[in-house]
Amino acid sequence: MRTPRDVYGAEAVRALRRLGFESVRQTGSHHIMKRDAKTVVVPQHKPIKPGTLRGMLDQAGVSLDEFTAAL
Repeated sequence: MRTPRDVYGAEAVRALRRLGFESVRQTGSHHIMKRDAKTVVVPQHKPIKPGTLRGMLDQAGVSLDEFTAAL
């Protein structure tokens, strides 16, 4: 499956919340979210570049299929 190219920061935050992540804090234009021992930094960019999105999902330990289903 290809990495989506039209995911905005706010959409990514909502999807991660649906997957059980909670917002810890926001520093500038970056949301820091946490679930158990996993921490992920979500940039509030429009749109998030595919490589950055892949890195976020690796940090979060979430597969691309799970993420796109939560969108």
